[in-house]
Amino acid sequence: MIGGIFAPEGGWVVRIRDLSADDPSSPDAVEDVAGFETLMHANAFARRYVRDSLERCRVPGATPEDVAGDWHAFGEDAEVLDAAEGGWTSASELALFAATPVPPGDEARDWRSLDPRRDEDDEDDDDDDDHGDDDGEDDVP
Repeated sequence: MIGGIFAPEGGWVVRIRDLSADDPSSPDAVEDVAGFETLMHANAFARRYVRDSLERCRVPGATPEDVAGDWHAFGEDAEVLDAAEGGWTSASELALFAATPVPPGDEARDWRSLDPRRDEDDEDDDDDDDHGDDDGEDDVP
């Protein structure tokens, strides 16, 4: 199985689907996040993304069934493309997530730290002028 955890050319891709869309499979309701180097990285991102989405659908006093229903109506699902049985799916943990709340800031909800697009933003920052200002003036003393 070790060969299956490394990324295909271009990296693993996580597809995020907006469940509130009239047609959740339409291109307007889908976003692909590419650049995951390992299947474990992609799975962790997908899991945390769904967990955070479900928690944003949780309201005080809601039963686990209500939370899951609201997520199905208003949340976002995530799946690792082309991962077959090795890919994480929300169906495997949705009932557990709905029954056990986690607070904002909990690591289980922190998909942003795993987002490969964050690395792209960091690279863009590295290309910026090292002078620390952007006033358009020459910084020659």
